[in-house]
Amino acid sequence: MPTLLAELSIRHLTHGDLSACADLSEDRGWPREEHKWGLLLSAGTGHGIDAPDGKGLAAACVVTSYGPGLAAIGMVLVAERFSRQGIGRRLMRHVLAEAGGTPLTLHATPTGRPLYEELGFEVQGRAEMLRGHFTPRETVPSVAATRAATAEDIPRMLRLDAEVFGADRTALLARLPAFADHLRVAERAGELVGYTAAWPNMDTHVVGPLIAENTDTAKALIASLARCTDRPLRTDIDVRHEELLRWVRAQGLETVAHNAVMTLGTQELPGDWTRRFAPLTVAAG
Repeated sequence: MPTLLAELSIRHLTHGDLSACADLSEDRGWPREEHKWGLLLSAGTGHGIDAPDGKGLAAACVVTSYGPGLAAIGMVLVAERFSRQGIGRRLMRHVLAEAGGTPLTLHATPTGRPLYEELGFEVQGRAEMLRGHFTPRETVPSVAATRAATAEDIPRMLRLDAEVFGADRTALLARLPAFADHLRVAERAGELVGYTAAWPNMDTHVVGPLIAENTDTAKALIASLARCTDRPLRTDIDVRHEELLRWVRAQGLETVAHNAVMTLGTQELPGDWTRRFAPLTVAAG
């Protein structure tokens, strides 16, 4: 790695860097996703390296902390003109040092996976990204009533989420009512048994988080969101939920990518994966 790049300082990113982060996404052929970047920079800690040529960022990533038990790394990007020069490895080593002994998780693309394996991350599972217009082709079992969430539902959602996710995501989820276009809950006998959101990302609505007591409730929540929007839906589903994946494909969504779910410092993610169907965004774990 050239001496100049080796000596570049790493700094914390702020909302003032939002446009530069979106430019970096675009530079690597990703959507700009300014709405998502805004959430991550608010709820997490951005790390960046300024380009030595003065043109935006050379590299960036965001770490979302869920207390001492877990943190998620996402949006790891290096500008094309600085790729394959070790700058991504330098940024990741800095992030790992700052994390100390906190267990870490990330969703790795096939391109990024070799670097993360070199740094000690291990594959624990996979997530399947699907996208398309939701076209209902079968009746969803009426196992729970779904409706729009209200302010009074937020504390109950946070309690359910902490139980299922295995860590407190309040700092992230408290922003969900303003971040998402649609927020839905599922109730059975007066008990909140699931919730989900649809948030805007370019021309799609991303479905996530998706927390539900069982697969039928997850189906009901997705179907209720689909009735709220004309946009294509996009979501990332844990591949262990095979029935939900088959059902979503049957409703018109198609697989567009797979990511490896990786961890460092823990052999298993906390919480109850059987009720955790999709993340808010893979960038936040």
